[in-house]
Amino acid sequence: MNIVLQYRASPGFQAALAAAFGGMGRLDVVDETDEAAFAELMREADVLLHVLKPVTAQVIAAAPRLKLVQKLGVGVNTIDLEAARARGIAVCNMPGTNSQAVAEMTLMLMLATLRRAAYFDRLTRAGEGWRPDLALVDGSGEIRGRTVGFLGFGGGPRRLAAALEALGARIVYNARAPKPDLAYPYLSLPELLAQSDILTLHAPATPQTRGLIDAGALAKMRRGSFLVNTARGELVDEAALTAAIQSGHIAGAGLDVFAAEPAGADNPLFALPQVVVAPHMAWLTPETLDRSIAVAKANCQRLAAGEALVHQVV
Repeated sequence: MNIVLQYRASPGFQAALAAAFGGMGRLDVVDETDEAAFAELMREADVLLHVLKPVTAQVIAAAPRLKLVQKLGVGVNTIDLEAARARGIAVCNMPGTNSQAVAEMTLMLMLATLRRAAYFDRLTRAGEGWRPDLALVDGSGEIRGRTVGFLGFGGGPRRLAAALEALGARIVYNARAPKPDLAYPYLSLPELLAQSDILTLHAPATPQTRGLIDAGALAKMRRGSFLVNTARGELVDEAALTAAIQSGHIAGAGLDVFAAEPAGADNPLFALPQVVVAPHMAWLTPETLDRSIAVAKANCQRLAAGEALVHQVV
């Protein structure tokens, strides 16, 4: 079995992969930027371990032996599912493996955004830590006493909500349907926008959710509220968010995902001191990778044995 991972994997990640897949066949790790090497390897690939770079119809067409696209994560919006289905190629994901990491990163972005951590870091390094923009200080604050609204409520939010409650926040949520096991109030989207001091996004990118947080939605949010997004960049109209922060209506944003990735240095959001950013790494911890490798290995073994795959999407 020929297995290809298209990702700039760390030495620790590569060592864990080698230990897990040793004896199962050939494993190749190729950087996302090395398109020529990737194309060459895909000619013989049976399994593609997919992280972020889109798996297009062209990628699938150029991989005659491909039998499985295994997403290391949950969202499969970066995979051409119809092209895979037409070829009879299985697509699997791994819900739950990154929930703890995403919950912790979301909390970090909330705290960093509310307390202007990135702004004060830069200012302090420049020797100007005691001379901040006082308007930015006025716009900061604590989690205690605020309403945190979740758009989407899966594994990560379930972990995060308990921590936020312990810090003194009120929790409300919106999802595709109310969840009977939750004690938190379920709100319509307009109600969620109107009541949230901190709006945190945990929904997949679908035709229904792309661009959902647009100028109209941002206008419905409370003045001085915050936005955190560790889900998908496509959910947010970035130009509208930039304008809402510049106007002071939105007090700040913590963003791990962007409409175009990798995000370019010219993104207008990056010039705003009220914004804390990260490069789509909320999921990325050694613990997440260990859990992900275990699922991927199990599916490769099942594929070789002709058994049903776990978490099969296509």
